Amino acid sequence: MTQNDQKVVTRDQELVLTRTFSAPRELVFAAYSSCEHLSNWWGPRSWPMAECTMDFRVDGVWHYCLRGPNEGDESWGRAIFNEIVEPELIAYIDSFSDAEGNVNEEMPQTRSTVELAETNGKTRLTLRAKYPSSAELQRVLDMGMEHGITETLDRLDEHLAQLVRSES
Repeated sequence: MTQNDQKVVTRDQELVLTRTFSAPRELVFAAYSSCEHLSNWWGPRSWPMAECTMDFRVDGVWHYCLRGPNEGDESWGRAIFNEIVEPELIAYIDSFSDAEGNVNEEMPQTRSTVELAETNGKTRLTLRAKYPSSAELQRVLDMGMEHGITETLDRLDEHLAQLVRSES
């Protein structure tokens, strides 16, 4: 379904990813704005979302857990939304956390912005992820973040394709 046009650029302390989906912008926006959708695609295949709560509004909190393939493997995250412009922009601060939602101060926080632009029924997603420093960006890249986000967006592409088919 995707155009296989994903592009990732890193500069200084920012990662910019662009990718086009064969789905309307409103649908891509919806896929980002509820646990019902996110549970189908957020996280790499071997680390799918296992738990999710979300208050999708400015200053609202999204708390989630990805569970890995081995017993006890889990990664908790917490995001606070700081800007939402439906259906074109979602901005949030994403943090590693524990199961109670306490931020892990030893891991870098990410200022993430998801921008959506529609042309001819396809949606161009631009993700900007800004880290406190270039060293912190390199730290998450070394953890496999680029592969993880690519696989996550592959899953989003599959989820969107299923939704588009069911609407036809």
